[in-house]
Amino acid sequence: METSTPAPGSQGSPQRTTRVTPRAALGKLPAYAAGKPAAEIPGLVAYKLASNENPFGPVPAVREALASFDAYNRYPDPAASALREALAQYLDVPAQDVVAGAGSLGALNQLLAAFAGSGEDGRPDEVIHAWRSFEAYPISVGLAGALGVQVPNLPDGSHDLDAMARAVTDRTRVILLCTPNNPTGPSLRDDAVREFLKRVPSHVVVVVDEAYWEFQRAEGLADGIELYRDHPNVVSLRTFSKAHGLAGLRVGYTVAQHEVTQYLRQSAPAFSVTEVAQLAAIASLTNIDQVEERVQRVVDERERVLHGLDDLGWQYPPTQANFVWLPLGEHSEAFSQLCDQHALSVRRFGAEGVRVSFGEPEANTRFLELCAAFPHPSTMPLPGQP
Repeated sequence: METSTPAPGSQGSPQRTTRVTPRAALGKLPAYAAGKPAAEIPGLVAYKLASNENPFGPVPAVREALASFDAYNRYPDPAASALREALAQYLDVPAQDVVAGAGSLGALNQLLAAFAGSGEDGRPDEVIHAWRSFEAYPISVGLAGALGVQVPNLPDGSHDLDAMARAVTDRTRVILLCTPNNPTGPSLRDDAVREFLKRVPSHVVVVVDEAYWEFQRAEGLADGIELYRDHPNVVSLRTFSKAHGLAGLRVGYTVAQHEVTQYLRQSAPAFSVTEVAQLAAIASLTNIDQVEERVQRVVDERERVLHGLDDLGWQYPPTQANFVWLPLGEHSEAFSQLCDQHALSVRRFGAEGVRVSFGEPEANTRFLELCAAFPHPSTMPLPGQP
């Protein structure tokens, strides 16, 4: 990259040329593609179903807490002490086991900064994760200086835990388990994860990324909080972005035993969670019954949409999240364009598939109408199915 810098007192004409060189890793990393707002179409209300946001927003107490805030000129508590105490009470864990971060992604970056990097011998540490999974994983791992080891999902979009266990080497430092998996939807079962942990060396940090944990309803699913109680190398990673409707405030957290948190506190950027975000999160936890009501509305819409897809003969992986994955393959772009033409934004992942968040009832109904109108074989099987 070349930039021209005018000399003092000049009329802005270039006087010298400076060449800056970014880290080589940047050229190897994919760009994060955020969900885009829906196109404005005359006569239609635009709906965004591309970012897994909670369409019902935060509870009223959050707005009340933020309206009374006036300490904008003061730094936040870097330890997020009040928030950690509130989470400790809610989760029945010691407050010292909780570390706050700027969303679950910020908390993940803190963890990678502490445990994975270029390696003391000049060879990169390895971080194992499923693929396709959360698209920020390769970016965060690469920026940390580590090497991402991507293990393909099973045909139904779920983690291949057996293959992930076989991928462990003496370079492995961190394993990321995303449940429910974003963007494909399946959740990990508790018994399967516990068997997996028996095959993982105890010095390897296993992160259970549970951004959509509150939306799950099935029995026997993995719970990172319960797993961390039994395994000192397990970290539960959660967020207020989805269920609590606080995506714009960026507040998440990890829960782990002291063996892990002592290093997470060192790697955490100072003041990464603003006082506003902390106040909003505490207000939301204090009114958790109202949060759960909002989550249930999303779950009810999920069940309505999935029943509608079943009636239309569509195939999709089982989902316990606030989104559904449509493995449309080469049809993905056409379906995404159809949605754009009807003021509905969805998230397309190349020629693999389309992820659709469950939103307002009107948006979900329009989505089902477009599925009914989409000219493709309605019984298109999942990849790997006959």
